[in-house]
Amino acid sequence: MQLKDKVAIITGAGSGFGEGIAKRFAAEGAKVVVNDINPVGGERVAEEVRKAGGAAQFVQADVTRGADWAALVAATQAKFGGLDIVVNNAGWTHRNKPYLEVTEAEFDQVYAVNVKSIYLSAMHAVPVFRKRGGGVFVNIASTGGLRPRPGLTVYNSSKGAVI
Repeated sequence: MQLKDKVAIITGAGSGFGEGIAKRFAAEGAKVVVNDINPVGGERVAEEVRKAGGAAQFVQADVTRGADWAALVAATQAKFGGLDIVVNNAGWTHRNKPYLEVTEAEFDQVYAVNVKSIYLSAMHAVPVFRKRGGGVFVNIASTGGLRPRPGLTVYNSSKGAVI
C-alpha cells in the first residue's frame, strides 16, 4: 500500500501500459482517475479497478487540449478531493513509413500527444500541487528515445532521440 490515499491521474489508461499502471496504482492504495480519449476502454478499466476493490473514476479527455486538462483536473478534485500524482502515459505515433511521407497533420499529432500534453499537464496540475504542498509527475517515455527505429523518425524525436 505504498500509494495509500494518494490521488493519481493516469493518461492513456484505457489499454496497454496505462491500464497496467492504473491497476497497479489502485492495488497500492491510490485513488485512480483513468483517463483516455476512448470511453469504452477507459470505462472498462475503471470498472475492473472498482471490482477489484480499488477506487477509480473514468474521465474522458483529450490530453492535447488545455480545456480538457482543466476539466480533467477539476473532475479529479471533485471526485477524490485533490491530486497528488500525474502519470503522463498517453502516446501516439504515425504508421511506420519514410520520414518524407509523414504528413504535417501526423507530425502535429505526434508532438501534441507526446510533448504538448506534458506541458499542459504541468500548467493545470502544478497549481494544485502547490496548494497541497507538493506533487509528482511521472512521464512515460519510449525506448525509441534511446534506440530509434527506422520508419518512426518523428515519433523517435518526440521521445528524445537525436536523429
